[in-house]
Amino acid sequence: MQRTRRFRRTTRLAGLLTAAALLAACGAGGRPDDGEGKAAPDAGITEDTIKIGGHFPLTGVAAPGYSEIPSGHKAYYDYVNANGGVNGRKIEYVVKDDAYNPTNTSTVTNELVLKEEIFGMVAGLGTPTHTAVVDFLNAEKVPDLMVSSGSLMWGDDPAKRPWTFGWQPDYMIEGKIIGQWVKENMPDAKVGLFLQDDDFGRDGEAGARKYIDDQIVETVRYTPGNTDVAPQLAKLQAADVDLVLGFNVPSYTALSQLTAMKINFRPKWFHSNVGSDPALVGALLARFSEGKVKGSAGLLDGVLTTEYIPGTDAADSEWLKLWQKVWDAHGAEGELTNYRIYGMSQAYTFVQALQAAGDDPTREGVVKALEKVGSTLEGPGLAPFRYSEDSHLGISGMEVVRLEDGRGEPLTPVLVTDIGDAPIEEDDSAAKDAPPANGIPDVEPAS
Repeated sequence: MQRTRRFRRTTRLAGLLTAAALLAACGAGGRPDDGEGKAAPDAGITEDTIKIGGHFPLTGVAAPGYSEIPSGHKAYYDYVNANGGVNGRKIEYVVKDDAYNPTNTSTVTNELVLKEEIFGMVAGLGTPTHTAVVDFLNAEKVPDLMVSSGSLMWGDDPAKRPWTFGWQPDYMIEGKIIGQWVKENMPDAKVGLFLQDDDFGRDGEAGARKYIDDQIVETVRYTPGNTDVAPQLAKLQAADVDLVLGFNVPSYTALSQLTAMKINFRPKWFHSNVGSDPALVGALLARFSEGKVKGSAGLLDGVLTTEYIPGTDAADSEWLKLWQKVWDAHGAEGELTNYRIYGMSQAYTFVQALQAAGDDPTREGVVKALEKVGSTLEGPGLAPFRYSEDSHLGISGMEVVRLEDGRGEPLTPVLVTDIGDAPIEEDDSAAKDAPPANGIPDVEPAS
C-alpha cells in the first residue's frame, strides 16, 4: 500500500536541509538529539502523556460487538490515568473507524501514524483489515501491539514483522484444539467447514485438518460484506453434514443460524470463539429475522465453542469483579459486555508492556521488553503468552465449552499448544493469576 506523505515543506531545499540536520543529530537507537545530549522522545510520547491508536469497525457489518472493544480499552486507561498513569504518563487512546473495510483501514492508519503521530498501534482489529496495514506499520517502525485477530502473521515470523505482536490465541491452535476434541468425542461425525475467506478461515482450517482431515466432507467460504450465505449452507446440507465447524465473525454466525432455520438444516454447531458471543448473536438473530426469531442468549444452547478469558458469565472471577468496577467508574453508556472485557484485558497487557519498557519508554524498548519478559506477564488469560524473540504470538491455549443459557460450561481443562506439530497438553499455570488489589499491574523494567 502507498502511504500518505506528510505536508510538503515550503521548498525542496528546506526539506533537504531539515533531513540533513536530523541525520546529523541522530544518536543511539536512531532518535534525534534534543540539543542537550539526550535522545528526543519518540513520536506520541511526552513527559506527561503517551498517545496510542487503534482502528475498529465502529460502523458497518462487523460493528456489532467489535465496536464495543475500544470502549473497554478507554475505560481501563482512564482508570489507570486516575491512579497516576504509567510512570507519571497518562494514556491517550485515539480510535478511528474503518468499517471493517481494508481501504478505510489504510486511510485511518495513515492518519494515526502521520497526523496523530501515535506512539504505537494497539489492538487494531480484523484479519483482512489489519493485513492491509501491517507492513506499513513495520516499515515505519511503529509498535503494532495486541492485534485484535488470531492470524498467524501477527507473530509467527518476527524477522519479517518485528514490530507486530498478536494477543489472543491464533486460529491455528484453536483449530487444533477443536479438531482434537471432535476426533475424540465425535469420531464418526461428517464435518462441514464454514469459513471466512481469509487467513482467519484458512488458519483455523489448517489446525482442524491436523486431526479431522478424514472427517471433513465439505468446505464453504464467505466473503465479508456478502450477507447471502444460502448457497454455502445449501452445500453443507447437500453433503449431509452432521457437524458444522465455523470460523466466522458474529454477524455470520447469526446469518448461518438463520439460514439453516429457513432451509430446515439441523446439524450440530461448533463456532470458534470469535463468532460465539451468545448475547450478541441472539440480538443479531432477532434483528436479521425482523423479530421473527426472538433475541436470546439461549438461542445458542448446545453450540460448542472455546474460551480463553473469563467473560460476563464468570461470576466468581476476580477479573470480572475488577472489570465491573472499572466500567462502573469510567465506562461509557451501556453495560459491561464480553467485548468490553476483551478490550480491558488487552489494555491490561499493554500497561504491563509499557511498565516493562521502563521510565523512558521508546518504541524499540516496548518491543524488546515484550520479547524479554512477555511470556511471564500475568492477566485474565487462561493460558500463558508465547512472547519471545522467536515468537510474537499471544495466548497459548483455551478450553472447550458448551453454551447453555448464555453460559459456557467447560468440557475440557485448559489446553495449550503451539503452531505446527506441537502437542496439545493440559496446563493450569495461569489459574493462580488474579489482579492486584488496586487493579493496576506492577511490572519491573526489563533490563
